[in-house]
Amino acid sequence: MYDYSARQTLSVRVEMIRQVRRRRTAVAFAIVIALPLIVMLAVKFGPSSGDGGLADGDFDVFGLMASGPWNFALSGLLFSSAFLLVILAAMFLGDSVASEASWGTMRYLLASPVPRRRFLVIKVLVGILLSLAVLLVLVLASFLLGLLAFGGGTLASPLSGTLGVGESTVRLVVITAYIAVTLLVPAGIAFLASVSTDVPLGAVGAAVVIVIVANILDAIDALGPIREFLPARYAGAWADALGPIIVWDQMAIGLFYNVTVFAVLIGLAFLRFERKDILS
Repeated sequence: MYDYSARQTLSVRVEMIRQVRRRRTAVAFAIVIALPLIVMLAVKFGPSSGDGGLADGDFDVFGLMASGPWNFALSGLLFSSAFLLVILAAMFLGDSVASEASWGTMRYLLASPVPRRRFLVIKVLVGILLSLAVLLVLVLASFLLGLLAFGGGTLASPLSGTLGVGESTVRLVVITAYIAVTLLVPAGIAFLASVSTDVPLGAVGAAVVIVIVANILDAIDALGPIREFLPARYAGAWADALGPIIVWDQMAIGLFYNVTVFAVLIGLAFLRFERKDILS
């Protein structure tokens, strides 16, 4: 006699295989590999190549990028964290539930029976894991390309000078981890939208638009203390890891803010989905 167990209905491994095999996942990983390659070619062979860290007495970001793999990997995070990584995180979480509804497979999964909460937990975990994976691939691809193109120079910061290999690695790990945390808010918004619509593109687009609007509002000084509740307020706190010593104050606040908002958004998504009539 078969004993029913909720844990046997849908696993992270099965869902991960399903998502990895999708074309959009391959495209996402291809983008985060192609981007640093294109930037590397532009820096290596472009008109700014060979200028070092200064150009005509002014700070030269492209020259600094060419100083070694740590700087080049950091530049990849700098160029990608505000938009590209946000879109990818929104895609992996926003497409997760809505795509099942658009395909008409959700009701069959839930009739397996996969408990609704387990269904959502697996979707969230796989979406977060894929978001972290593209972030790590971006950093590793940037580092390796920077190493091949510009040699093994350590991290050179305009705030703290040149750091050693160990300290350079610590700073890059801290910055990467913090940027991963900042992706939780757009991921949470996208997931809440995903359980509320049957249109995957709509869920992804809603999350991206909300983040863009929040960034615009953050730039309006007249809003005063209201800006403290916007995600963009803490998105750049990783810059505190580039000084002579790592300053944790703003990053700690940003960590608490992003984790708290993500938990609230996921909680709302669970409540919304548990009360929703599954028709597709």
